[in-house]
Amino acid sequence: MDSIVEKARSVALEALKDETRYDGGSFITHPDNVAKIVSDEIGLNDDCCAAVYLHEATRVHKDVDISAFPKDIRNLVDALNRISTIKPKDTRLEAENYKKLIVQYSTDPRAIVLKIADRLEVMRSLAIFPKSSREQKLLETMMLYMPLAHQLGLYNINNEMGNICLKYTDPEQFRTITNKLKATEKDREKLTLEFIRPLEKKLSEAGIQYKLKIRTKSAYSIYRKMQAQKVGFEGVFDVFAIRFIIDCEDDPVVEKDLCWKVYSFVTEEYEPDTKRLRDWLTTPRPNGYESLHITVKDKQGRTLEVQIRTKRMDMEAENGSAAHWAYKGIRHEAATENWLKSVRESLEHPLSTQPEDLPSPPVKDIFVFTPSGELRILSAGASVLDFAFNIHSNIGCRCTGGKVNGKPVQIKEKLKTGDVVEIITGKNQRPSRDWLAWVCTSKARTKIKQELDADERKKAADGRETLERRLKNWKLEFPDELLAEFMKAHKYTSVMPFMAAIADDQIDVNEIKAFILQKQAEKEKTEQREEREQKTSRSYSSSSDDILVINAKNVKGLDYKLSKCCNPVFGDDVFGFVSRTDGIKIHRISCPNAARLMEKYPYRIQKVVWQDNTSSGEFLCTLSITAGLDHPVLGKIMDTIMQFKVSLRSFNVSENTDRGVYKISVTLLVPSSAELDKVISLVGAVKGVSKVHRQ
Repeated sequence: MDSIVEKARSVALEALKDETRYDGGSFITHPDNVAKIVSDEIGLNDDCCAAVYLHEATRVHKDVDISAFPKDIRNLVDALNRISTIKPKDTRLEAENYKKLIVQYSTDPRAIVLKIADRLEVMRSLAIFPKSSREQKLLETMMLYMPLAHQLGLYNINNEMGNICLKYTDPEQFRTITNKLKATEKDREKLTLEFIRPLEKKLSEAGIQYKLKIRTKSAYSIYRKMQAQKVGFEGVFDVFAIRFIIDCEDDPVVEKDLCWKVYSFVTEEYEPDTKRLRDWLTTPRPNGYESLHITVKDKQGRTLEVQIRTKRMDMEAENGSAAHWAYKGIRHEAATENWLKSVRESLEHPLSTQPEDLPSPPVKDIFVFTPSGELRILSAGASVLDFAFNIHSNIGCRCTGGKVNGKPVQIKEKLKTGDVVEIITGKNQRPSRDWLAWVCTSKARTKIKQELDADERKKAADGRETLERRLKNWKLEFPDELLAEFMKAHKYTSVMPFMAAIADDQIDVNEIKAFILQKQAEKEKTEQREEREQKTSRSYSSSSDDILVINAKNVKGLDYKLSKCCNPVFGDDVFGFVSRTDGIKIHRISCPNAARLMEKYPYRIQKVVWQDNTSSGEFLCTLSITAGLDHPVLGKIMDTIMQFKVSLRSFNVSENTDRGVYKISVTLLVPSSAELDKVISLVGAVKGVSKVHRQ
């Protein structure tokens, strides 16, 4: 009975029988080579190899029937087909976005690994591709697939792809580095033997079982270090490292003790550079990496990097979750990293973890394309209108609809990852308030609001011009107080929407005209009534020379009253104001309302003098006192006030902690202004009082 891989290869062989590669060979060699990498070099099962063949069979020939294969394999094929549609316009600029898109397309995490294997086969065959295609694949590999391979712990694949990239992008440097590595290989082996010889006896006597390994950097890694440190090949100190791998039980205490013992033997024999000590035993890397690194010099002054770790630590560092990705400064999102970590777990434990048990890739963003293949990343739930504003604000403002995957849609149509979106615009299209409910991105919302405000400002300017022109024709004025009254009656809270309503004919300017004429008529009636009142106001005067004489005793008479706004007391400079309902009101000359009354109603002002008799007069007044936050000062103020012929009616205190003062309000009943002046003078002299004034 044919295996599932053989069945899948038969389907691919039939679908691809007429297709060839750039060198003229049969295209089936590509999936054959990829399946071999997947099986032999990565160690995935037959289902993954079958998916490789079916992916190539259905990628172009979408009518190929694969329904007879298990759903798990079909899902893998679907993910691979989706990834293959990614055509980066400029990978260098948007590598992170494309990497996240690959992750999101991979509903089965093994799909990423299969795609990396596919890319490795392409890189191994790069010579058969034309130059333009080769350059694009080099860029994609360096910016997308190598970082993914590194994160997944596929270090050998990552190094090989890096070496191939260097071979094509800088062939001279590649030849130089690889030739020097070959030329110094014997030296490294000899140096390793010379290094371990003085230590063998000590390690043996201590009963430490170990394996010695030489770790040589890849040509690409050495090249990157040369570029970063601006040194030549000889200036890279860690071209290779000697690694002690200690065989012991998996007990943290025992492991650390043995590592430090080996460290002590090494540093007793060789001169250590303590500045380059890296103790990741005491404090492992955030990703769990454990090891001791030290740089030493031998008797000839040659520099060596020594790494000391146990067998368990080495296995986790090479194949486990302690990938270099997390500490090499490569930018990535936590959600994507955690999901990719689960991919590694599926590789390390293929029998214990099923694809359906793995978490789904992050879905907070969607990835959509322009018709030219440019990638755009938007928030989940974004609409065609969001996409239009993402392209350009002017395109968004004129958007009338769009085409998603060639199908006409409305501007509020929601998008999903992988959609190819084309925007349709109209010259006369303008944003409306409804648009705010159809977008979810901040850029679109902000621009729509700006456009709506700009439209309203323009309408407001037109409405104001219309109103001013009509008022000028009618020879009418519309002062601010009347404008405010009219707006309040029509429930407008600000001038701009009110003027915009005039431009939209929601407010009839003839209604404003009628309102102004009505107010003018009411004003004329009021002035006529006041004129009549002026003629009769003289009856309130008690002397032939038009001076009203008042006394301190008869303040409750019918002819006049003391005004409550300033509470005049006997002796104050005062004047009378003829009111319409309360007779003559007596105000202090220093009253806050005095200037307005004298300017606006000069014909209602009455000269007033006090009668000399003050024997039984009493007047209410209020003092405002500011004093420091010192409790005794309150008692001192009270004692001072009670020395005089006054009656205390209220004493209110509030603390202003920001300024560090008391705010005190004192209401007194006083016989005259002279007595009040004495109170003000002595209270102001109390220690701690900074200000006293009469309200």
